[in-house]
Amino acid sequence: MSRASSSAALRGTVLGIDYGERRIGVAVGELSLRIAHPVRTLHAASDRARLEQLAPLMQEWQPVLVIVGLPVHMDEREHPGEHPLAARCRGFAHKLSNRFSVEVRMVDERLTSYAADQDLLAAHVPAHRRRQVLDQVAAQTILETFLAAHDQSA
Repeated sequence: MSRASSSAALRGTVLGIDYGERRIGVAVGELSLRIAHPVRTLHAASDRARLEQLAPLMQEWQPVLVIVGLPVHMDEREHPGEHPLAARCRGFAHKLSNRFSVEVRMVDERLTSYAADQDLLAAHVPAHRRRQVLDQVAAQTILETFLAAHDQSA
């Protein structure tokens, strides 16, 4: 999935994706500024439909990199092996890379939905609105995780 030679050489816009079976959250960030913000929640039942819905965002933002959250068990000793959704996320990341000719990287998304919900709660966002934006704020958290690690490696 890697199309670029190194993180340090990358500059520009990055999309973050919180992949789910019914919804995917999308966030956008900037590598040089190391900031991210939520963009949209997409609703689709198939990867083909998800990619179709992502096409206008890919065109608009022209990302140099896409970060997809990878679900990981909280306690691998209790739940050995891969998270059930992990293979689907990897498959989607591969399709995304092929469809849009963009580098895609996976980032551990443990607790991102919980952190996003806590951030929205702290911001006094009403419950009905939190449900509408949770996935895109989780994508923002995934992207911020990547940007923080990228900052340390650059």
